[in-house]
Amino acid sequence: MPKTMGLLGKKIGMTRVYNDMGAVIPVTVIEAGPCKVLQVKSESIDGYNAIQVGFGAKKAKNVTKPLAGHFSKADAEGFYNIREFRIQNPDDYTAGQDISLDELFKTGDIIDVQGTSKGKGFQGVMKRHGFKGGPGGHGSKFHRAPGSIGCSAWPARVVKGKKMPGRMGNDTVLKKNVLVVDVRSDDNIILVKGPVPGAKQSLLKLFSK
Repeated sequence: MPKTMGLLGKKIGMTRVYNDMGAVIPVTVIEAGPCKVLQVKSESIDGYNAIQVGFGAKKAKNVTKPLAGHFSKADAEGFYNIREFRIQNPDDYTAGQDISLDELFKTGDIIDVQGTSKGKGFQGVMKRHGFKGGPGGHGSKFHRAPGSIGCSAWPARVVKGKKMPGRMGNDTVLKKNVLVVDVRSDDNIILVKGPVPGAKQSLLKLFSK
């Protein structure tokens, strides 16, 4: 896990912008921050250094009492998303502190973006692993099946790691070295080059470098 500060954000969607030379740059639009520090964790007390941040304001009436007590320590009403960032110096942060977009990122930065990939349900080997499949003619009875998967007398079992049908997607994916094309701090919007994991409106973690 990267030991660096970052922000929580929401994926808005994709569009394109033009640089000074008139070239088209595909970008992902992310609403990032502001985030509030809810708790500071130290190695001496919690076993590791981290800060807990909240993103996405939530009405106080929709917050459970245990969480309301936790949020009150940071003078906050409530948040939909709570995540942690591993950091080196927890003394630099205090509970209740606001972290804005322009404090961490600027145009031209290289960052890492983590999200949950789109879930595709239970899929076969052709979609999940890119198998070629069998002949498509009517005479063939082998079209989209995986084929032989096991061994004979020894070891008489299916070896671990065999490419098989199964659940596809819905995994935590970290995309590294993403270029920041533009930062619009007044709107809490950051534009990064290319696609990032996740569907629209999904939660993202942005790590500074």
